[in-house]
Amino acid sequence: MGFEDGGGRGGGAMRALMRRKQVDSDRVRAAGGHQLAKELSVTQLVAIGVGSTIGAGVYVLVGTVAREHAGPALTLSFLIAGVAAALSAFCYAELASRCPSAGSAYHYSYICVGEGVAWLIGWALILEYTIGGSAVARGISPNLALFFGGPNSLPWFLARHELPWFDVVVDPCAAALVFVVTALLCKGIKESSFVQGVVTILNCFVMLFVIIAGSYIGFQTGWVGYKVSGGFFPYGVNGMLAGSATVFFAYIGFDSVASTAEEVKNPQRDLPLGIGTALSICCSLYMLVSVVIVGLVPYFAMDPDTPISSAFAKHGMHWAMYLVTTGAVLALCSTLMGSILPQPRILMAMARDGLLPSFFSDVNPRTQVPVKSTILTGICAACLAFFMDVSQLAGMVSVGTLLAFTIVAVSILILRYAPPDEVPLPSSLEASFRLSQEYDEEKVRGPPVDENHEQESSAVQSINDPLIEKKQDATMEEAKRRKAAVCSIASVCVGVVVLTTSASATFLPFLLRCFVCVFGGLLLLAGLGVLCWIDQDDARHKFGHSGGFICPFVPLLPVMCILVNTYLLVNLGGGTWMRVGVWLVMGVFVYIFYGRTHSSLTDVVYVPVAQAEVIYGSSSSSGFVA
Repeated sequence: MGFEDGGGRGGGAMRALMRRKQVDSDRVRAAGGHQLAKELSVTQLVAIGVGSTIGAGVYVLVGTVAREHAGPALTLSFLIAGVAAALSAFCYAELASRCPSAGSAYHYSYICVGEGVAWLIGWALILEYTIGGSAVARGISPNLALFFGGPNSLPWFLARHELPWFDVVVDPCAAALVFVVTALLCKGIKESSFVQGVVTILNCFVMLFVIIAGSYIGFQTGWVGYKVSGGFFPYGVNGMLAGSATVFFAYIGFDSVASTAEEVKNPQRDLPLGIGTALSICCSLYMLVSVVIVGLVPYFAMDPDTPISSAFAKHGMHWAMYLVTTGAVLALCSTLMGSILPQPRILMAMARDGLLPSFFSDVNPRTQVPVKSTILTGICAACLAFFMDVSQLAGMVSVGTLLAFTIVAVSILILRYAPPDEVPLPSSLEASFRLSQEYDEEKVRGPPVDENHEQESSAVQSINDPLIEKKQDATMEEAKRRKAAVCSIASVCVGVVVLTTSASATFLPFLLRCFVCVFGGLLLLAGLGVLCWIDQDDARHKFGHSGGFICPFVPLLPVMCILVNTYLLVNLGGGTWMRVGVWLVMGVFVYIFYGRTHSSLTDVVYVPVAQAEVIYGSSSSSGFVA
């Protein structure tokens, strides 16, 4: 018949995991009834991206990484980490402009890879944003306390208290701040983005003060930090690269811009500009701050906890501590908004697709934001921030982000070389599709003729008609190209996993590690070589919304992105992976018992892309509703 079931009627579990949804069109959104307000421009996207990325970590990372890894070469560490983050940013920019809908990496992987992978990405991002927001909120109260005279000087109703029978330290200030941010996000995307923009600008002014005032002191004192005996690379190039791996996590946050794609006025133009500009600003500020602070104080004499404040204090500017602390508080508040903002939109996207209850997809008609999902997100984050010291769980935040970065790069390869050639149709259009095919078959058959004569004449026609032969040959060649592309992408992914895992497995014998590394490297290079050799799919030009950003240097750039992110994932540590594994197993059970059977793709049929628009057009004229 030319179509296949969506997996709900005897298709099996594997088919359910592999089913893919269509890029959201205006028709699909209008039928769904869940509309977000289109209020965001480039300026607001940059504010969201910078505010979500520049947290208080930069005020601490400068000292820690300089002392332990990079020394004066800290600036190069930030530069290399910025380039590595840019690899993911390029991939995000193309997918965000092609598929401008809420859900970010979950949405992209559902379109390009399949439902099973998309569910795991969405489930991991839920964990990331919940723990990330709670960890940020717990970090604000100690900084606020400095304005009241010391670490434990907050007013009684905001100060931390220990519950003697439970061995728990509660943090009312953190919970209160989460509720304030939640209430702001419920007001609307325009209002919350304005407030985040103001906070981000103030934080940037503090960082500019550090750069300008620090430069003045540096020129007055002769930049003593660069005159140390160890030279520019006291820990060698390896130390500088290790520092890059550490500061890479300071660039996490620009993906929040992609989660607001559905609320952007002109997503094809504004989303790539917003992501690229935000990342460029963050990288520039990081590098300039590190250049100044490393030059003011020798790296080995830096305070690992308060490197910037102590650097100014050593030159007699003790009052600068309060300004730097203000910047840290502003950075944390902006990051808190950036952590809570994406999660309701991911929950809404998953509920739209039927993988979560429809409660999460409700959009308030007045504020045009998913208020119910936002409130539930705020309550969960506030409870964690109030009762738990989530600092030990901070590594779990990185897992969700790095998994998302990796799958987005894989999605770019799939989009370019083997984009979906079939799209799902709702069950309401199945009857229309069957009638259309039966009508076409009757037209082709025409009046009844002698069967043997018809077979002979059609065989002779197919042999003698060069156009039919040419079309058949082209179809076979395209099938071979797609198969080679899929195998090559799989080879790249397997090779990257084998290579990074064996390179990090220091407990293995040296020769065995070398052998496995060579094997993984050969798989990686073989897959990359084939992808460079074969042509990209012509259908990529029509995939999604055209006219937006195009990721350059494909396949090299996405493959490098997969390699970098997988290496960082492998090196997060066994404890982190055990905790994340428990959460992912919980997600598997939720999917099996709810998401798989309630998916919006359960009762759909898949048809070739070329037929989809024809069927939708004919169904509209006949009175069918998708």
